[in-house]
Amino acid sequence: MKKIKVAVIGNGAIANGAHGPAYHSNPLTEIKYAVDIIPERAQAFKEKFDAEYAITDYKEAIADPEVELVSVCVPNYLHAPISIDCLNAGKHVLCEKPAAMNYQEAAAMKKAADDNNRILNIGVVNRYHTAVNKVKDLIQGGELGKLYHIYCSFRAYRSIPGLGGPFTTKSLAGGGVLIDWGVHYLDLIMYCIGSPELKAVSAAAYSEMAKNMEEYVYTGMWAGPPDYSGTFDVEDFVTGMIRTEGPTITLNGAWAQNINESATFIEFLGDKAGIKLNYGGNFTIWTSKDGVLYETTPTFTMADMYYDEIDAFVKSAQEGRKERANIDNVIASSLLMDKIYESSEKGREVQL
Repeated sequence: MKKIKVAVIGNGAIANGAHGPAYHSNPLTEIKYAVDIIPERAQAFKEKFDAEYAITDYKEAIADPEVELVSVCVPNYLHAPISIDCLNAGKHVLCEKPAAMNYQEAAAMKKAADDNNRILNIGVVNRYHTAVNKVKDLIQGGELGKLYHIYCSFRAYRSIPGLGGPFTTKSLAGGGVLIDWGVHYLDLIMYCIGSPELKAVSAAAYSEMAKNMEEYVYTGMWAGPPDYSGTFDVEDFVTGMIRTEGPTITLNGAWAQNINESATFIEFLGDKAGIKLNYGGNFTIWTSKDGVLYETTPTFTMADMYYDEIDAFVKSAQEGRKERANIDNVIASSLLMDKIYESSEKGREVQL
Protein backbone atom coordinates (compact mmCIF):
# COMPACT_ATOMS: atom_id res chain seq x y z
CA MET A 1 0.00 0.00 0.00
CA LYS A 2 1.34 3.40 -0.98
CA LYS A 3 2.00 5.52 2.09
CA ILE A 4 0.87 9.11 2.56
CA LYS A 5 3.72 11.59 2.23
CA VAL A 6 4.29 14.04 5.07
CA ALA A 7 6.34 17.19 5.60
CA VAL A 8 7.33 18.22 9.12
CA ILE A 9 8.12 21.93 9.26
CA GLY A 10 10.19 22.83 12.29
CA ASN A 11 12.36 20.05 13.68
CA GLY A 12 12.71 21.05 17.31
CA ALA A 13 11.59 19.43 20.55
CA ILE A 14 7.90 18.78 19.81
CA ALA A 15 8.68 17.47 16.32
CA ASN A 16 11.30 15.08 17.68
CA GLY A 17 9.30 14.06 20.73
CA ALA A 18 5.84 13.66 19.19
CA HIS A 19 5.29 14.23 15.47
CA GLY A 20 8.35 12.39 14.18
CA PRO A 21 7.86 9.21 16.23
CA ALA A 22 4.11 9.09 15.51
CA TYR A 23 4.42 9.49 11.74
CA HIS A 24 7.36 7.08 11.65
CA SER A 25 5.46 4.34 13.46
CA ASN A 26 2.14 4.89 11.69
CA PRO A 27 1.61 2.31 8.92
CA LEU A 28 -0.22 4.87 6.77
CA THR A 29 2.47 7.56 6.60
CA GLU A 30 6.07 8.30 5.83
CA ILE A 31 7.98 11.54 6.19
CA LYS A 32 9.24 12.89 2.89
CA TYR A 33 10.58 16.25 4.07
CA ALA A 34 12.32 17.30 7.25
CA VAL A 35 12.23 21.10 7.15
CA ASP A 36 14.12 23.47 9.42
CA ILE A 37 15.92 26.77 8.93
CA ILE A 38 18.87 25.18 10.76
CA PRO A 39 20.26 22.64 8.24
CA GLU A 40 21.89 20.44 10.88
CA ARG A 41 18.61 20.09 12.74
CA ALA A 42 16.74 19.11 9.57
CA GLN A 43 19.44 16.57 8.72
CA ALA A 44 19.32 15.04 12.20
CA PHE A 45 15.52 14.74 11.98
CA LYS A 46 15.80 13.17 8.51
CA GLU A 47 18.20 10.52 9.76
CA LYS A 48 16.24 9.83 12.95
CA PHE A 49 12.90 9.29 11.23
CA ASP A 50 13.99 8.03 7.79
CA ALA A 51 12.79 11.07 5.88
CA GLU A 52 13.72 11.35 2.21
CA TYR A 53 14.94 14.93 2.23
CA ALA A 54 16.29 17.50 4.68
CA ILE A 55 15.62 21.06 3.48
CA THR A 56 15.48 24.60 4.86
CA ASP A 57 12.66 26.14 2.77
CA TYR A 58 9.18 24.85 3.56
CA LYS A 59 7.84 26.23 0.27
CA GLU A 60 9.83 23.56 -1.55
CA ALA A 61 8.02 20.86 0.42
CA ILE A 62 4.51 22.23 -0.10
CA ALA A 63 5.15 22.64 -3.83
CA ASP A 64 5.57 18.86 -4.06
CA PRO A 65 2.26 17.33 -5.19
CA GLU A 66 3.14 14.06 -3.43
CA VAL A 67 2.96 15.74 -0.02
CA GLU A 68 -0.56 15.53 1.40
CA LEU A 69 -0.02 16.21 5.10
CA VAL A 70 2.02 18.84 6.91
CA SER A 71 2.88 19.26 10.57
CA VAL A 72 3.69 22.86 11.53
CA CYS A 73 6.00 22.83 14.57
CA VAL A 74 7.46 26.33 14.53
CA PRO A 75 7.35 29.31 16.96
CA ASN A 76 3.93 30.85 17.55
CA TYR A 77 4.37 33.89 15.31
CA LEU A 78 4.85 31.61 12.30
CA HIS A 79 1.83 29.37 12.92
CA ALA A 80 -0.65 31.43 10.91
CA PRO A 81 1.47 32.41 7.87
CA ILE A 82 2.99 28.95 7.36
CA SER A 83 -0.28 27.09 7.99
CA ILE A 84 -2.14 29.36 5.58
CA ASP A 85 0.54 28.85 2.92
CA CYS A 86 0.23 25.09 3.34
CA LEU A 87 -3.57 25.15 3.18
CA ASN A 88 -3.50 27.35 0.08
CA ALA A 89 -1.12 24.81 -1.47
CA GLY A 90 -3.79 22.14 -0.94
CA LYS A 91 -2.24 20.39 2.05
CA HIS A 92 -3.97 19.16 5.18
CA VAL A 93 -2.33 20.74 8.24
CA LEU A 94 -1.70 19.82 11.86
CA CYS A 95 -0.44 22.98 13.54
CA GLU A 96 1.00 22.86 17.03
CA LYS A 97 -0.72 24.75 19.82
CA PRO A 98 -1.60 27.54 20.28
CA ALA A 99 -3.45 27.85 16.99
CA ALA A 100 -1.97 31.31 16.52
CA MET A 101 -0.86 34.47 18.33
CA ASN A 102 -4.46 35.66 18.67
CA TYR A 103 -8.04 35.01 17.61
CA GLN A 104 -7.78 37.12 14.45
CA GLU A 105 -4.92 34.97 13.14
CA ALA A 106 -6.69 31.75 14.15
CA ALA A 107 -9.81 32.91 12.28
CA ALA A 108 -7.70 33.57 9.17
CA MET A 109 -6.33 30.03 9.42
CA LYS A 110 -9.86 28.63 9.70
CA LYS A 111 -10.94 30.63 6.65
CA ALA A 112 -8.01 29.25 4.63
CA ALA A 113 -8.97 25.71 5.63
CA ASP A 114 -12.61 26.31 4.67
CA ASP A 115 -11.76 28.08 1.40
CA ASN A 116 -9.49 25.22 0.31
CA ASN A 117 -11.67 22.41 1.72
CA ARG A 118 -8.72 21.15 3.75
CA ILE A 119 -8.46 19.74 7.25
CA LEU A 120 -6.76 21.99 9.83
CA ASN A 121 -6.13 20.39 13.19
CA ILE A 122 -4.47 22.05 16.18
CA GLY A 123 -2.08 20.25 18.54
CA VAL A 124 -4.40 20.17 21.55
CA VAL A 125 -3.11 16.74 22.43
CA ASN A 126 -5.00 16.43 25.73
CA ARG A 127 -8.13 15.70 23.71
CA TYR A 128 -6.55 12.28 23.09
CA HIS A 129 -5.49 11.65 26.70
CA THR A 130 -7.21 8.60 28.17
CA ALA A 131 -7.98 10.14 31.58
CA VAL A 132 -9.31 13.34 30.01
CA ASN A 133 -11.73 11.38 27.85
CA LYS A 134 -12.91 9.34 30.83
CA VAL A 135 -13.56 12.56 32.77
CA LYS A 136 -15.42 13.95 29.75
CA ASP A 137 -17.58 10.82 29.59
CA LEU A 138 -18.41 11.07 33.30
CA ILE A 139 -19.40 14.73 32.97
CA GLN A 140 -21.43 14.21 29.80
CA GLY A 141 -23.06 11.13 31.37
CA GLY A 142 -24.35 13.21 34.29
CA GLU A 143 -22.25 11.49 36.96
CA LEU A 144 -21.34 14.85 38.53
CA GLY A 145 -24.91 16.12 38.48
CA LYS A 146 -25.05 19.87 37.98
CA LEU A 147 -21.52 20.99 37.11
CA TYR A 148 -21.34 24.49 38.58
CA HIS A 149 -17.65 25.38 38.88
CA ILE A 150 -14.23 24.42 37.55
CA TYR A 151 -10.87 25.47 38.98
CA CYS A 152 -7.59 24.96 37.18
CA SER A 153 -4.02 25.52 38.32
CA PHE A 154 -0.91 25.46 36.14
CA ARG A 155 1.73 26.79 38.49
CA ALA A 156 5.44 26.09 38.75
CA TYR A 157 8.35 27.37 40.83
CA ARG A 158 10.83 29.69 39.11
CA SER A 159 10.92 27.98 35.71
CA ILE A 160 10.45 30.69 33.05
CA PRO A 161 11.40 29.02 29.74
CA GLY A 162 14.22 30.42 27.62
CA LEU A 163 14.37 33.78 29.38
CA GLY A 164 15.14 36.49 26.82
CA GLY A 165 14.28 34.24 23.88
CA PRO A 166 11.17 33.55 21.76
CA PHE A 167 9.09 32.26 24.69
CA THR A 168 9.40 35.56 26.58
CA THR A 169 9.12 37.91 23.58
CA LYS A 170 5.53 38.97 22.95
CA SER A 171 6.06 39.73 19.26
CA LEU A 172 7.17 36.10 18.74
CA ALA A 173 4.98 34.20 21.23
CA GLY A 174 1.85 36.34 21.61
CA GLY A 175 1.99 36.02 25.39
CA GLY A 176 3.53 34.08 28.24
CA VAL A 177 2.33 31.37 30.57
CA LEU A 178 -1.31 31.66 29.44
CA ILE A 179 -0.70 31.06 25.74
CA ASP A 180 2.08 28.55 26.44
CA TRP A 181 0.62 26.40 29.23
CA GLY A 182 -2.85 27.77 29.86
CA VAL A 183 -4.08 27.00 26.35
CA HIS A 184 -3.87 23.28 27.16
CA TYR A 185 -5.91 23.67 30.34
CA LEU A 186 -8.55 25.94 28.85
CA ASP A 187 -8.97 23.74 25.79
CA LEU A 188 -9.16 20.61 27.94
CA ILE A 189 -11.89 22.20 30.07
CA MET A 190 -13.93 23.40 27.10
CA TYR A 191 -13.61 19.94 25.53
CA CYS A 192 -14.81 18.17 28.67
CA ILE A 193 -17.80 20.44 29.30
CA GLY A 194 -19.00 20.70 25.70
CA SER A 195 -17.88 24.28 24.93
CA PRO A 196 -20.74 26.27 26.49
CA GLU A 197 -21.24 29.81 25.25
CA LEU A 198 -18.78 32.26 26.81
CA LYS A 199 -20.28 35.29 28.59
CA ALA A 200 -17.63 37.34 30.40
CA VAL A 201 -14.02 37.31 31.58
CA SER A 202 -12.26 39.11 34.42
CA ALA A 203 -8.51 38.56 34.61
CA ALA A 204 -5.15 39.96 35.60
CA ALA A 205 -1.71 39.11 34.23
CA TYR A 206 1.63 39.95 35.85
CA SER A 207 5.23 40.12 34.66
CA GLU A 208 7.10 40.36 37.92
CA MET A 209 9.62 37.61 38.53
CA ALA A 210 12.25 38.54 35.96
CA LYS A 211 11.86 42.30 35.65
CA ASN A 212 15.62 42.39 36.11
CA MET A 213 16.58 39.35 34.05
CA GLU A 214 20.13 39.04 35.36
CA GLU A 215 18.88 38.94 38.96
CA TYR A 216 16.28 36.22 38.27
CA VAL A 217 17.26 33.02 40.10
CA TYR A 218 15.75 29.88 38.63
CA THR A 219 15.47 26.18 39.40
CA GLY A 220 15.06 25.11 35.78
CA MET A 221 14.91 26.68 32.35
CA TRP A 222 13.76 24.49 29.50
CA ALA A 223 14.41 26.22 26.17
CA GLY A 224 17.35 27.92 27.90
CA PRO A 225 19.99 29.10 28.63
CA PRO A 226 18.96 32.70 29.33
CA ASP A 227 19.74 35.47 26.86
CA TYR A 228 20.19 38.57 28.98
CA SER A 229 20.38 40.76 25.89
CA GLY A 230 16.90 39.59 24.88
CA THR A 231 13.36 40.49 25.88
CA PHE A 232 11.00 39.64 28.73
CA ASP A 233 7.68 41.37 28.00
CA VAL A 234 5.12 38.61 28.61
CA GLU A 235 3.23 37.48 31.70
CA ASP A 236 4.75 34.98 34.13
CA PHE A 237 1.53 34.80 36.19
CA VAL A 238 -2.14 34.97 35.25
CA THR A 239 -5.36 34.70 37.21
CA GLY A 240 -8.93 35.01 36.13
CA MET A 241 -12.61 34.12 36.25
CA ILE A 242 -14.68 33.11 33.25
CA ARG A 243 -18.47 33.12 33.12
CA THR A 244 -20.15 30.74 30.69
CA GLU A 245 -23.72 29.67 30.01
CA GLY A 246 -22.76 26.63 32.08
CA PRO A 247 -20.22 26.50 34.93
CA THR A 248 -17.95 29.30 36.03
CA ILE A 249 -14.21 28.74 35.59
CA THR A 250 -11.35 30.16 37.66
CA LEU A 251 -7.65 29.81 36.96
CA ASN A 252 -4.21 30.53 38.34
CA GLY A 253 -1.14 30.01 36.19
CA ALA A 254 2.54 30.70 36.81
CA TRP A 255 5.78 29.96 35.02
CA ALA A 256 7.43 31.32 38.12
CA GLN A 257 6.24 32.03 41.64
CA ASN A 258 7.80 32.36 45.07
CA ILE A 259 6.10 29.22 46.34
CA ASN A 260 8.12 26.08 45.86
CA GLU A 261 5.49 23.70 44.63
CA SER A 262 4.11 22.48 41.35
CA ALA A 263 0.32 22.67 41.17
CA THR A 264 -0.98 21.30 37.88
CA PHE A 265 -4.54 20.06 38.13
CA ILE A 266 -8.16 20.74 37.24
CA GLU A 267 -11.10 20.38 39.64
CA PHE A 268 -14.64 19.82 38.35
CA LEU A 269 -17.27 20.53 41.01
CA GLY A 270 -20.76 19.08 40.67
CA ASP A 271 -23.64 18.74 43.12
CA LYS A 272 -23.51 14.93 42.92
CA ALA A 273 -19.75 14.38 42.62
CA GLY A 274 -16.44 16.12 42.10
CA ILE A 275 -13.35 15.20 40.13
CA LYS A 276 -9.72 16.26 40.50
CA LEU A 277 -7.74 15.57 37.35
CA ASN A 278 -3.98 15.67 37.73
CA TYR A 279 -2.67 17.20 34.52
CA GLY A 280 -1.11 14.50 32.36
CA GLY A 281 -2.10 11.81 34.85
CA ASN A 282 -5.00 10.09 36.57
CA PHE A 283 -8.03 11.48 38.39
CA THR A 284 -9.97 10.93 41.59
CA ILE A 285 -13.74 11.18 41.96
CA TRP A 286 -15.60 11.88 45.21
CA THR A 287 -19.30 11.15 45.67
CA SER A 288 -21.84 9.79 48.12
CA LYS A 289 -24.52 7.11 48.10
CA ASP A 290 -26.93 5.90 50.80
CA GLY A 291 -25.23 8.02 53.47
CA VAL A 292 -21.74 6.81 52.58
CA LEU A 293 -18.93 8.93 51.12
CA TYR A 294 -16.83 7.38 48.38
CA GLU A 295 -13.39 8.27 47.04
CA THR A 296 -12.33 6.42 43.90
CA THR A 297 -9.17 6.57 41.82
CA PRO A 298 -9.75 4.34 38.80
CA THR A 299 -7.10 2.17 37.16
CA PHE A 300 -6.82 1.88 33.40
CA THR A 301 -4.27 1.68 30.61
CA MET A 302 -3.14 5.00 29.19
CA ALA A 303 -2.99 5.26 25.41
CA ASP A 304 -0.19 7.11 23.60
CA MET A 305 -1.94 10.43 23.11
CA TYR A 306 0.64 11.75 20.64
CA TYR A 307 0.28 8.72 18.40
CA ASP A 308 -3.51 8.93 18.63
CA GLU A 309 -3.40 12.65 17.80
CA ILE A 310 -1.40 12.01 14.62
CA ASP A 311 -3.44 8.94 13.67
CA ALA A 312 -6.69 10.90 14.06
CA PHE A 313 -5.30 13.67 11.87
CA VAL A 314 -4.24 11.24 9.16
CA LYS A 315 -7.62 9.52 9.08
CA SER A 316 -9.51 12.81 9.28
CA ALA A 317 -7.62 14.07 6.23
CA GLN A 318 -8.23 10.82 4.35
CA GLU A 319 -11.95 10.92 5.05
CA GLY A 320 -12.45 14.69 4.84
CA ARG A 321 -14.05 14.55 8.25
CA LYS A 322 -13.59 17.17 10.96
CA GLU A 323 -12.85 15.61 14.34
CA ARG A 324 -12.17 16.73 17.90
CA ALA A 325 -8.96 18.71 17.25
CA ASN A 326 -10.24 20.52 14.17
CA ILE A 327 -9.89 24.30 14.22
CA ASP A 328 -13.70 24.58 14.31
CA ASN A 329 -13.71 22.87 17.72
CA VAL A 330 -10.63 24.61 19.10
CA ILE A 331 -10.88 28.25 18.04
CA ALA A 332 -12.96 29.20 21.09
CA SER A 333 -9.80 28.89 23.21
CA SER A 334 -8.10 31.54 21.05
CA LEU A 335 -11.01 33.91 21.63
CA LEU A 336 -11.00 33.16 25.35
CA MET A 337 -7.28 33.89 25.70
CA ASP A 338 -7.70 37.15 23.77
CA LYS A 339 -10.39 38.21 26.24
CA ILE A 340 -8.25 37.25 29.25
CA TYR A 341 -5.47 39.47 27.95
CA GLU A 342 -7.95 42.24 27.11
CA SER A 343 -9.46 42.14 30.60
CA SER A 344 -6.02 42.36 32.18
CA GLU A 345 -5.01 45.30 30.01
CA LYS A 346 -8.26 47.20 30.69
CA GLY A 347 -8.37 46.32 34.37
CA ARG A 348 -12.01 45.29 34.26
CA GLU A 349 -14.40 42.54 33.20
CA VAL A 350 -15.00 42.21 29.47
CA GLN A 351 -18.01 40.72 27.72
CA LEU A 352 -17.93 38.18 24.92
